[in-house]
Amino acid sequence: MDFSSFKAAHLDGYKLSSFTLQPTAYSLQPISMTIFKRPSLKFGSKRKREMPEGLWTKCPDCNEMIHHLALDQNLRVCPACGHHFSFSARDRIANLVDEGSFVEINAAMESIDVLKFKGVAAYEERLRSYQKKTSEKDAVVTGQAAIEGRPFGLAVMDFQFLGGSMASVVGEKITAIVEASTQAQQPVVIVSASGGARMYEGVFSLMQMAKTSGALARHAAAKLPFISVLTNPTMGGVTASFATLGDIILAEPKSMIGFAGPRVIREIAHQELPQGFQTAEFLLEHGLIDAIVPRAQLRQRLAMIFEYLVAS
Repeated sequence: MDFSSFKAAHLDGYKLSSFTLQPTAYSLQPISMTIFKRPSLKFGSKRKREMPEGLWTKCPDCNEMIHHLALDQNLRVCPACGHHFSFSARDRIANLVDEGSFVEINAAMESIDVLKFKGVAAYEERLRSYQKKTSEKDAVVTGQAAIEGRPFGLAVMDFQFLGGSMASVVGEKITAIVEASTQAQQPVVIVSASGGARMYEGVFSLMQMAKTSGALARHAAAKLPFISVLTNPTMGGVTASFATLGDIILAEPKSMIGFAGPRVIREIAHQELPQGFQTAEFLLEHGLIDAIVPRAQLRQRLAMIFEYLVAS
């Protein structure tokens, strides 16, 4: 190979000066050395799989991620925006009444499949499933309790049990605690959380509307107060019966309260519904409820009402 060929092949871009190679002014591209290539670390999906479930809850209103301990300590209310999550009947009772004062009645009462309902799942199967899931016999817990030493009858519905639907047992237990409170000359408090009457029991569930309303009428005739607390949601036959018969009606913030859903009403009325229709705030403005009370303040508000309405 002559010098010209050698220069073209190996020294292109360089100048010879006193047998010293000097680079001209242009940038050299880095050489990829695959033998030392850093391996990619793909652990994102693995970490996601290893994250324990149930530790975090996303708020549906503000999208805040809330640790379950912080949520429980705040009575299942979002600390960022105040959204009220569903609250079990047992947790609500523990937060509401004097410690150790609650005495449950009719705890063993449970529904039966009197109509032998058949559908996607048999009624009896659904009952057993929700009894196992919630550790409750049905969708309401009733008993005698006290707030600041003042006794009263209490019924608390649990939306986690078949959507808090009102069945024969629910109506019977509520009627029983109302009648017991009337006999004992005590006020009664009912905390509602329900999608309405339970379709599995047909007309038997609808009959509970009349039964509970009749018991409350006798309670009112005895000049004893009934305080109704509406939570999210309170709908259907529950709204159309005992839930809206209270002498004083309280509600948790932003609770959905109504009979039929907004879509059904829109289709029947053939017009757009007002902003915030069927919310507690809308119903407070239009006079159906008396006050909106955050969950953490409910015990104090009930104590104040008892002080005014119940003779010592």
